[in-house]
Amino acid sequence: MRVSNVTVRRRLVLTLVIGLLIFAVIVVRLGYVQLYMGDWLSGKAKDSWSRNIPFEAKRGDILDRNGVALATTISAPSVLVVPRQIKNPAEDAEKLAAVLNMSKENVYRMITSKESSVWIKPEGKKMTNEKANEVRKLEIAGVYIAEDNKRHYPFGSYLSHVLGFSGIDNQGLTGLELYYDKQLSGEKGQVEYYADAKGKRMPSLADDYTPPEDGLDLKLTIDSKVQTIIERELDIAEATYNPDGAVAVAMDPNTGEVLGMASRPDFNPENFKDVAPDVWNQNKPVWSTYEPGSTFKIITLAAAIEENKVNLETDHFHDPGYIEVAGHKLRCWKKGGHGSQSFLEGVQNSCNPGFVMLGERLGKEKLFSYIKDFGFGKKTGIDLNGEATGILFDLKKVGPLELATTAFGQGVSVTPIQQVTAVSAAINGGYLYEPYIAKEWVDPETKQIVSKNTPKLKKQVISKETSEKVRYALESVVAQGTGKNAFVDGYRVGGKTGTAQKAKNGAYLKNNHIVSFIGFAPADDPQIVVYVAIDNPKGTLQFGGIVAAPIVGNIIHDSLQSMGVERRKDQIEKEKTWLDEEVIQVPDLVGRSKKEIRESLYNLKIDAAGEGDYVVEQQPEPGIKVKAGSTIRLYLGDK
Repeated sequence: MRVSNVTVRRRLVLTLVIGLLIFAVIVVRLGYVQLYMGDWLSGKAKDSWSRNIPFEAKRGDILDRNGVALATTISAPSVLVVPRQIKNPAEDAEKLAAVLNMSKENVYRMITSKESSVWIKPEGKKMTNEKANEVRKLEIAGVYIAEDNKRHYPFGSYLSHVLGFSGIDNQGLTGLELYYDKQLSGEKGQVEYYADAKGKRMPSLADDYTPPEDGLDLKLTIDSKVQTIIERELDIAEATYNPDGAVAVAMDPNTGEVLGMASRPDFNPENFKDVAPDVWNQNKPVWSTYEPGSTFKIITLAAAIEENKVNLETDHFHDPGYIEVAGHKLRCWKKGGHGSQSFLEGVQNSCNPGFVMLGERLGKEKLFSYIKDFGFGKKTGIDLNGEATGILFDLKKVGPLELATTAFGQGVSVTPIQQVTAVSAAINGGYLYEPYIAKEWVDPETKQIVSKNTPKLKKQVISKETSEKVRYALESVVAQGTGKNAFVDGYRVGGKTGTAQKAKNGAYLKNNHIVSFIGFAPADDPQIVVYVAIDNPKGTLQFGGIVAAPIVGNIIHDSLQSMGVERRKDQIEKEKTWLDEEVIQVPDLVGRSKKEIRESLYNLKIDAAGEGDYVVEQQPEPGIKVKAGSTIRLYLGDK
């Protein structure tokens, strides 16, 4: 059957129309893919081709308040392998293993993994530059040296528990390194290159580089001069007493800034794996809790004065060596007691019966109210991990006996940082501040301050008048009481001793005490508060006044000198004991003749220099106290 020309033409037109429609659909689809989806598809393709070599950001430095570097970052390259680019796995594994001191099997397993890239660790992470150069010289395809860094602590174990340390991937693990990890670590960077399915680089596509963003530098409230003095004194205490542990804290009582903090035993943060976890994981000033002993009496004293429950100089009591409470005899440390004395003398003598009486005068509600107002029973808020709260009696369960023991620091549990913060409030005018260590955040490039912390006042606990009376009482403790070993000539020092028994399984241990002392100076205008506790000192009488007081005295003396605080002459005169060496006040000899000096009776040696018959200059200056028999230097000349 013949098809007409009209039918043929219709079929051709229909075919053409269909073809045009199909072509139009293809063109539209192609345009849609190219123009609308092109960037997205290209991105997906590049994602499938891309490989990343990460770059660590430089971790921010940690500095003391004067800019001394305490924790820094140094170059430490790492080995990165792209397994698909490895051509001879067995041979390359053997070469790498030899340089990195690893087993060939471990290296082989890593470089043949199915991952796009693999770090060779731990041996290939954070290497020396010399070791990195050895790896480069192997010229193994697919093996790269990535710029990396690691933490360095230039002073070793110095401030170790406070600084803490970071891990192999530069993440903070303890101390300030952990607490402020986000600000210190910054943001990682990377080099992004492109490779095909076999791992071969694609030269037609350029590498993309995203620079790392370095972490901020952290400037602390810590004064390295004060910290060095503390570290020295704890080292001496360790060598002298072989204690189970030791703690020291120094604080500016007017701001809450921590000037120094240390624990023993300590460790080197770069070698933390060499010591047991219970050494590096215990920052004792904020972590450890124990009965405070007599240092806690400062709180009872402040509360009693504030509530007008005692006049320290006119009120008297009799101490036979004990006081009976609820059928129990609570004894004074001195067998036989101190006899009749004023409450000021009771403070000087750290007399337990006197403080039991003050507790009874206050009553449990009032005493425990002040204890909580001074910050006990809760965290101080210091910017360090692991802070403990301590333990107080439940007020509902406090009877006469619990009230009595709490008044002199037994039966409660506190932390060193709580005691330092509370005593600071007791002697600074009554203001309770939150302690802190991070002072400023600084841009490492511009050195501009990004942000800073300022003192945080929580509340006023006692009046300025009460605080002044507390300071005077505690100054008399050092000059005339149990704290004489903390006396510093030329600086008005106040303080309180503490001797607390350690408990185990509900019973107190024999001959095993934590002895402590908390001191401050100058007594009329406190610039520093220092607390020291020595856990179970060996080969000595375990009393805070014997062991801890002289350590605090040394720290205060040297710290005030480093801080530029001038010596004074208006001290309470120290009450001498038979152990004290004779002290002489240097006379004013300027203008006197050699004959006058020869005829005078001074228990001092003279070292004269110069020509002439009269003293024109002398060292030490007049008024300075020196040991009898000391040498003074005189410079002679003419009038």
